[in-house]
Amino acid sequence: MDMAEEEEKKVDPAAVADEKAEAEKPVETGAPDEEAGRKTSGEEPKADEKPAEPDWKDLYARLRADFDNFKKRTARDREDTYRFAEADILRDILPTVDNLALALGSAKNPDDEFVKGVQLVYDTLLKALKDHGAEPFDSVGNELDPEKMEAIATLPSDKVEEGKVSNEVKRGWLLREKLLRAAQVVVSSGKTNG
Repeated sequence: MDMAEEEEKKVDPAAVADEKAEAEKPVETGAPDEEAGRKTSGEEPKADEKPAEPDWKDLYARLRADFDNFKKRTARDREDTYRFAEADILRDILPTVDNLALALGSAKNPDDEFVKGVQLVYDTLLKALKDHGAEPFDSVGNELDPEKMEAIATLPSDKVEEGKVSNEVKRGWLLREKLLRAAQVVVSSGKTNG
């Protein structure tokens, strides 16, 4: 072998490294950066793809149901407002009813024209209260009901058993089966010792 052939067989390590680096370089295609971004994100937008159309029937049904619920809730709130307003007014009238009842109870002559006039006013007021759903309830002789009655005293009684109401100081009232005003009562402590 001559020298020239030997030279060809010898490989220059620097040249080999340059060739390797050249082979590993990415090939530029001239494509813009957005294409590279799309490929990395995994999304492939289609040219003729449109956004999804909403389900109009479903949206209409939901909107209608919401509106129906709103109407029902509003009607319920309005009814409660009237009912509470009515309760406040009726509660304010009850002391007048109590005073008329006291006046009639202390009248000496029930046949007097003035007493008859007071009785007429009292009866008319009771009828108006009843027309609006307010009615008194009796508590004398009944067991003490803490939900409807307020015990203000305990006194001995020969006529009424222990634990039952012996006297009513203020009459209790219900408005459509709900408590409007609790009765103020005296509870019997049983028979007197003697």
